Amino acid sequence: LSAGIADEVGALVFDIGSYSVRAGYAGEDCPKADFPTVIGVTLDREDGSTPMETDGDKGKQSGTTYYIDTNQLRVPRENMEVMSPLKNGMSKCLHYNIPAFFLCKSAVLSAFANGRSTGLVLDSGATHTTAIPVHDGYVLQQGIVKSPLAGDFMSMQCRELFQELNVEIIPPYMIASKDPVREGAQASWKKKEKLPQVTRSWHNYMCNCVIQDFQASVLQVSDSPYDEQVAAQMPTMHYELPNGYNCDFGAERLKIPEGLFDPSNAKGLSGNTMLGVGHVVTTSVGMCDIDIRPGLYGSVVVTGGNTLIQGFTDRLNRELSQKTPPSMRLKLIANSTTVERRFSAWIGGSILASLGTFQQMWISKQEYEEGGKQCVDRKCP
Repeated sequence: LSAGIADEVGALVFDIGSYSVRAGYAGEDCPKADFPTVIGVTLDREDGSTPMETDGDKGKQSGTTYYIDTNQLRVPRENMEVMSPLKNGMSKCLHYNIPAFFLCKSAVLSAFANGRSTGLVLDSGATHTTAIPVHDGYVLQQGIVKSPLAGDFMSMQCRELFQELNVEIIPPYMIASKDPVREGAQASWKKKEKLPQVTRSWHNYMCNCVIQDFQASVLQVSDSPYDEQVAAQMPTMHYELPNGYNCDFGAERLKIPEGLFDPSNAKGLSGNTMLGVGHVVTTSVGMCDIDIRPGLYGSVVVTGGNTLIQGFTDRLNRELSQKTPPSMRLKLIANSTTVERRFSAWIGGSILASLGTFQQMWISKQEYEEGGKQCVDRKCP
């Protein structure tokens, strides 16, 4: 969900995703800040324990420090746990004396950012790939289809690949120096001395950062359904891990993302009932009224960081062209720039909150205190 907050400088727009938070001023064309949706929490207690809860009141205890900035979060510290605060809910921000707020569904904002009030928004992020039908600015709840095949699923597959290769993921914070090694050879590196005793959650977070860089740099979606022989002829891509291990990756580049489109091809998913990306779209359209289906197929808006994998939109276009009924025209709307694809919900929120007509839509702090959740349900459809 994206939320706007009013004060004398206009509105602040937040788009809080499961991977990162985008924040900035309404009326601007991109967010001022983009940082991970995790916080580092350190608390020096006498017994040495660290709290795993992130409620606002806990911050009043002496010795508690929160880290959200990417650079601050990546400094190794003793007793720093890394966790996601998403479970606390958006209306907690009223603790911080915010005069007014408004919640809007991100699919509506993504459609809005692409100049559409009706269309099918395909959002593939970290935790889910979701198809959300939007009609005249409203989400059609009955047509929402979700699949857990998304960015985190691919990270897991990448991790398994390195396990098979017997390659340990070593984050940069541990490495003092490394020696060049030949391709595929065991890494030769020296560990930093006097490293603080870091927590497992923080170490895992740093390992995930390495995996995500590998994902973004190496993986590519095949033009057509995965074929072992075609994949073997694909150009390889060279990649070096922080500890110096390096290798040319060939067929794996195509095989890992293939699971997004054809779950039967993914390791550990044979015989499951999960839907590939193309089926997520067609299933969602099929659950909507027959009269509005042409409008949905005619505006399929592709958004989310996971859709930026090389070849994603070409493959999706190809699959949907084969599945779209002959009487309907398919149009895929996918911005070519990373900024617009990753930030489309935020951009939609920025446009909405800067409209003159938006001012009457705010939920004031007083309104929320009097009406509670019902007033959010009523004013934020």
